Amino acid sequence: MTQVILITGASRGIGKSLCEHYCDRGFFVFGCSRSLSDFIHPHYVHLIADITNEADVKKVVRKCMDEYQRIDVLINNAGIASMNHLISTPVDVVTKLFATNFLGTFLFSREVSKSMIKNKYGRIVNFTSVAKPLNIEGELIYSSSKAAIEQFTKVSAKELGSFNITVNAIGPSPVPTRLIRSVQKEKLDKIISCQAIKRMGTFQDIHHLIDFLIDPKSDFISGQIIYLGGINN
Repeated sequence: MTQVILITGASRGIGKSLCEHYCDRGFFVFGCSRSLSDFIHPHYVHLIADITNEADVKKVVRKCMDEYQRIDVLINNAGIASMNHLISTPVDVVTKLFATNFLGTFLFSREVSKSMIKNKYGRIVNFTSVAKPLNIEGELIYSSSKAAIEQFTKVSAKELGSFNITVNAIGPSPVPTRLIRSVQKEKLDKIISCQAIKRMGTFQDIHHLIDFLIDPKSDFISGQIIYLGGINN
């Protein structure tokens, strides 16, 4: 049976690459973001949604369920970053980061897991960041939002485990996307120097790990936080 996968933050960067990858692998793919996507494929549907809006999230999930009556895999890829020192961080930056990075993951996980529970099967992959274990200065709020994602991953894995649903999180090392365009080269070099494998990450690195985590055979792997590049927590 062809699997159905829902990917957030799908219009560009890692999200778009995941949509292309899983369409190529024969999945039925639903992507959502606040903007349109230029990716076209017979097995791809793109939906416009604000992941911080509960009504929008429910509409996206309902569309998937109306079409295929199930969602086998959820990838909570959508996220934003902001670099601010503690004393210069505006309240609206904190609100926006936690709404997008944490609340969006919570809303999609909650709504999608309802259908997964009925089907007694599911794979959920969340996105954290190496900024969290590295305690990077200037990324206090961003890394804190990712710390919340990690705790959410561990507890939800326990709550959903008896329904044959796994929940894991991956933390990519720096990958060439719009998210890191404003990061100084010296800072990127410092992050890479902390890795066991000293290079930038690629979309393919992320694809390989998610392929493994969402495989039906990976049913005994849950509640794990995996950082790419060989960074230890």
